[in-house]
Amino acid sequence: MRSKLIPELTKEEKEYKTLRKQIQEKLIKFATRIPVFMYLTDYRERSLKDVITQLEPGLFKTVTGLATKDFELLVSLVVFNSALMNDAVYKFKRYEDASLVYVGIDKHEGEDVGLYDTVLSGREYSAEVENGAALRK
Repeated sequence: MRSKLIPELTKEEKEYKTLRKQIQEKLIKFATRIPVFMYLTDYRERSLKDVITQLEPGLFKTVTGLATKDFELLVSLVVFNSALMNDAVYKFKRYEDASLVYVGIDKHEGEDVGLYDTVLSGREYSAEVENGAALRK
């Protein structure tokens, strides 16, 4: 028997809490596994959003456990801030490039670089990297 001070949740409130918990779990799964997905995909020159929904939905599901419809649900709920996501993907790719160049591999030189929902030309990407290096000096 519940205390009279704590009201019972309505059916709608319970459904809302359950849906909220499911979305939270999907978002955590996405956040923790997306770097692995970005590392495994060969479509560096396309936006991550396009790679997930059009080019490699099977790989996305294998790596993250999320179906494309789950990702599209998160997008429709405006869970992702595009500017922050573009920045995070850009930083990941810079880190990945730096580690590959360090061991003598530069297989993406001059190629376009896909961020979350936009694409930088090879020239724009190089300029951004150079600007970042100049700022750190």
